[in-house]
Amino acid sequence: MAVTDTPHDVIETTDPAGALADQLLRLTRRTHRTQKRHLEPLGITPAMSRLLRAASHGEQPQRMVDLAQRLDVVPRAVTTLVDGLEAAGLVRRIADPANRRVVRVEVTPEGEGVLRRLREARRAAVEEVLAPLDAGQRAQLSALLTALDAGAGCHTEG
Repeated sequence: MAVTDTPHDVIETTDPAGALADQLLRLTRRTHRTQKRHLEPLGITPAMSRLLRAASHGEQPQRMVDLAQRLDVVPRAVTTLVDGLEAAGLVRRIADPANRRVVRVEVTPEGEGVLRRLREARRAAVEEVLAPLDAGQRAQLSALLTALDAGAGCHTEG
């Protein structure tokens, strides 16, 4: 494997799979940093943003356990995020009317307003990251990412 000096701690390799993995990781990190910068003025982290968006889906408030599953995190992580969002007045915990032991998360009217601003911030972050691509390239990238996402469960380590 050939390694050369390049800026930004980028390691060039003759291994195509390794190079692609490095590119994907760099892009993911860059996207995360860009999104974080756009969300900072709202006082929201990317993780809080994901939870707030997940909590806003559905016809009724989401159960905490369903949010954890939807976000692919442990329930304790949801509890911590809900604590922060609740302290900010963006969500509230409510008891399930059918089972008082079940806790649901409801987005408050203030949270709905923040959701609108979050969508704008995310759009601005994505536009910044995708600025070098024209519309056709963006469509191609979307199709490729969709194919990768659809195939995510097809391969297991063994």
